[in-house]
Amino acid sequence: MFRLDPLDRGIARLTIDAPERRGAVPVAEWDRLAAILEALPTDTRVLLIGGERDFSAGADLSEFERLTEDPVAVETFRLAMRAAIDALANVPVPTIAVIAGGCYGAGVALALAADIRVAGEGARFAVTPARIGIGYPAPDVARLVAQVGRGQAARMLFAAEPIDAERALAIGLVETAAADAWAAAMALAETIAANSRASTRMLKDVLRDPGGDHDAAFDVLFAGDDVIKGLAAYRQRRAPGFA
Repeated sequence: MFRLDPLDRGIARLTIDAPERRGAVPVAEWDRLAAILEALPTDTRVLLIGGERDFSAGADLSEFERLTEDPVAVETFRLAMRAAIDALANVPVPTIAVIAGGCYGAGVALALAADIRVAGEGARFAVTPARIGIGYPAPDVARLVAQVGRGQAARMLFAAEPIDAERALAIGLVETAAADAWAAAMALAETIAANSRASTRMLKDVLRDPGGDHDAAFDVLFAGDDVIKGLAAYRQRRAPGFA
């Protein structure tokens, strides 16, 4: 259900391709998603992830009855989902979640693992475990709180009510809302891809681990070719044309 396609200028698109079940992810597909993300081509500059219509309905509820009868299967499911979501968070290049339709349950957790979220006018978001009597993994609750604040996170978790793109933008769940999510996301991806890949990778490292020691990486960039191109382009008022 996941399809990775290289586009122009180092942009890659990871499509969640399961419209018949609104992008719901079975256990085995969480494993496959992690594998795809961990083997992302090294020439990738920006990764887009989303579905043609819905982003993802989250975990595949058709498997949940089996999980209620098998504690080992529950752990397998939890670990597979954790590995996939964290794999997206750990992609070394900028990532953009493109939400054109529904984004529910674990789908919200997946979108939160991206660096930037772009919502279309038909986007809907809900964190729904309380509706079916289950929990939400602590790392995903933490990401939700970091994104929207404790109060808004509590409202989403406790009420489990859907919100639209306008509301999602207002509370900070998404960074951009547009009539056409894919067009807006592609325009942003092209802007990012035109910048220095060395710089964006270093900046991504800092965003992932702001408390880490990044001084050496900062210093190294000043010895690279990109700073020469960037400064020359700045002086000449033109695009730098980074490799």
